[in-house]
Amino acid sequence: MPPRRPMAVSKPKNAAATLKRVFSYMSKYAPLLVLVVIFIICSSLAGIIGNSFLQRLIDNYITPLAENGEDPALRSGFIKTLLQMLSIYGAGALCTFGFARIMLSISTKTLLKIRTDLFTHMETLPIRYFDTHTHGDLMSRFTNDIDTIREMLSNSISSFISSLVTVIGVLAMMIYYSWQLTLLTLVMFVIVVFVTGFIGSRSGKYFKEQQKALGAVNGYIEEMIDGQKVVKVFVHEGISKAEFDELNENLRKAATNANTFANILGPVNNNLGHIQYAITAVIGGLLAIQGASGFAGPIQIGTVVAFLMYTRSFTMPISQVSMQFNAVLSALAGAERIFGMIDEPSETDEGYVTLVNANIAPDGTITESEKRTGAWAWKHPHKAEGTITYTKVEGRVEFDDVTFGYEPNKTVLNGISLYAKPGQKIAFVGSTGAGKTTITNLINRFYDVPDGKIRYDGININKIKKDDLRRSLSMVLQDTHLFTGTVADNIRYGKLDATDDDVIAAAKLANADSFIRRLPEGYNTMLYSDGSNLSQGQRQLLAIARAAVADPPVLILDEATSSIDTRTEALIEKGMDSLMEGRTVFVIAHRLSTVRNSNAIMVLELGKIIERGDHDKLIADKGKYYQLYTGMFELS
Repeated sequence: MPPRRPMAVSKPKNAAATLKRVFSYMSKYAPLLVLVVIFIICSSLAGIIGNSFLQRLIDNYITPLAENGEDPALRSGFIKTLLQMLSIYGAGALCTFGFARIMLSISTKTLLKIRTDLFTHMETLPIRYFDTHTHGDLMSRFTNDIDTIREMLSNSISSFISSLVTVIGVLAMMIYYSWQLTLLTLVMFVIVVFVTGFIGSRSGKYFKEQQKALGAVNGYIEEMIDGQKVVKVFVHEGISKAEFDELNENLRKAATNANTFANILGPVNNNLGHIQYAITAVIGGLLAIQGASGFAGPIQIGTVVAFLMYTRSFTMPISQVSMQFNAVLSALAGAERIFGMIDEPSETDEGYVTLVNANIAPDGTITESEKRTGAWAWKHPHKAEGTITYTKVEGRVEFDDVTFGYEPNKTVLNGISLYAKPGQKIAFVGSTGAGKTTITNLINRFYDVPDGKIRYDGININKIKKDDLRRSLSMVLQDTHLFTGTVADNIRYGKLDATDDDVIAAAKLANADSFIRRLPEGYNTMLYSDGSNLSQGQRQLLAIARAAVADPPVLILDEATSSIDTRTEALIEKGMDSLMEGRTVFVIAHRLSTVRNSNAIMVLELGKIIERGDHDKLIADKGKYYQLYTGMFELS
């Protein structure tokens, strides 16, 4: 198996392109986005216009009423203006609710599409990709990275638009009321922009380390949860905690560095806003006392109060943008990781030979059938001649001088040649890392061979479509995996259209029927957490039954009985013989007693076949197999 690459989280290399790609997912909601923009503009304008009523209320009504409280016209005008002000603020609140609700709907639908594309593409990736990436790293794309995009779509985008409209509108009103005070505000604005840029530029680079450290922690936690039994058996709780503490400390340091600057942006800008507020109040008061004028007329107390409100409205959007800045950086980094996975090349398949239902006449003539017949054939189109030939699926497998390595400069198999006739049982034995599992990976075309050829029923497997090739094979792995669902559903996974009778027959063939019927609900018993409510041996029996229901011509057993005790193994031996009857079977086993009846036993060492023959021949040769076999009996 190739070495897994360390988890890496990159700072966005092209933020503009990544953002454009995120927006491309939202293009179908263009009319709603236009409505969102309209609502945002209306909400921002409502706040701007509402603040302008303060000047009218104070200068036109409150001040005169303080001098002449008995004037009915002033009272009526005051109440009317106040109601208008409340109506505008109310309309703004409704617009705010409207764009927030619509944006929430758009963001959830957009994330639905991104998750769907990510998962759909993940299913097309080659096994090599999963062998070279940790589960924690892959999971973080569906969780952490998606969540950062959700935050950006739900809050950051609308916040940016609202801030832009507010800043432009408020600036116009400020100039209208007092160009003198506006100059002061702009000076403070330049200072805020400089501070924001200075701090923000130093926080962005630390988010890469934070995301990387978070992925490492998640991956380690997942690994420890899966391996708790092993941890406890070897009393490694202390070591595990120490390793976790180190990863957790790395995350703390990375998060501290990433958020140190991010967390001070808001307070720094808020305090600058308070300073500006105080200076503006002082200077505005002096201008009012001196009788200075602006474009709206003489600067009065109401003008100063309204301007102070606009000052707050002018600095607040800048603070909001600064607080959202790091969220957007994190979202773009996450989006780039997601799109990076989506852009990973899918598993290529240039095969054109397909698996079809066949009618086989007594004279051997093969024709294609539209209905299931129980017989299968390879449909082989010959483009040059414009003809199609049919080859009966028999399970004949041939390796011809195959050399392979997971990495370019490190070969795992060296010049492997072997021949398996239909119905033969071929066993591979040897030490760990000798290349046994690699051979089965090549038969499945999980990896393609750079040198040599593998033929299946005389056809180069590179010409066979991968899906059709794998349909003709069943595999029972050492590490069984059961899905959430009933026992019957897990067996039926090998053949989705299998009937209940097919499922029961397969379970009987694997000698799983007896223990299944003792379960609380028999075949309808629900399995959770990879079948944790079953023993390891029972789980492996279900995996064997799942392979049996597929009824393939070729069967691969990769340590299929490694977790089954000797008594259980003896019980299923007859069933396994029935399962293997008439099929080409490749067996990988450390328990050599399981391969005694093989037609041929291949002994591998350092990627080469050093011995081959049946059990009696290899025992008589007294070579490596003899040493392994006699050693097993000595151990037992």
